[in-house]
Amino acid sequence: MISAIIVAAGKGIRMNDKLRKQYLVLAGRPILAYSLLAFDVCDLIDHIILVVPKKDVDYCWKDIVSPLKLYKKINLVAGGEKRQESAYNGLMAVDKDTAEIVVIHDGVRPFVSQAQIAACITGAKEYSACIPAVPANDTLKQVDSSGFICDTLKRDDIFLAQTPQAFQYDLIIKAHKNARREGFAGTDDASLVERLGGNIKIIYGSRRNIKITNREDLIFATALL
Repeated sequence: MISAIIVAAGKGIRMNDKLRKQYLVLAGRPILAYSLLAFDVCDLIDHIILVVPKKDVDYCWKDIVSPLKLYKKINLVAGGEKRQESAYNGLMAVDKDTAEIVVIHDGVRPFVSQAQIAACITGAKEYSACIPAVPANDTLKQVDSSGFICDTLKRDDIFLAQTPQAFQYDLIIKAHKNARREGFAGTDDASLVERLGGNIKIIYGSRRNIKITNREDLIFATALL
């Protein structure tokens, strides 16, 4: 079984809005709805687990999920204080007896395509772990704690990670449990697998697959639509 975990339990502080960013309306639909629909129409996905803030579970079911009339089974799970904890809660909701591949996606990346989802799943089947990323275009500067440049990094080998990130279930659950045991906090799920020494295949993502974090991102997303 291939399960999709859509993580949408963030507080959206940088958006500076009373409404959490995943619920903000983008061209008539909540941002989160676009991610849900993309995974719902992907034939390779068997089951969707949506992770949202604990106090929003009822709201999400009534106002976000139900109006979409999704085809696939969807399970709402309460998230944690941090994204990593929310992803772990989603993993714990996966049926361990039938789990094969797990695809973890940021709910505020509304422009993910079926092709990207399928490519990540194919990569995970072959390499155990696969994520999309795009090459860095800008010059990369390393800055010290005082805000001064201390080095210019070679950008040729630098990629900017995106989601969905796909993993064999046994690998990603092991990586999360190891991180919890050692008190390690990563910026994405792939970083937890890296700590185990696991190989992660990079495939080319899309520059349209933006993560909506602040007001400028919302303006850009509207323009893309």
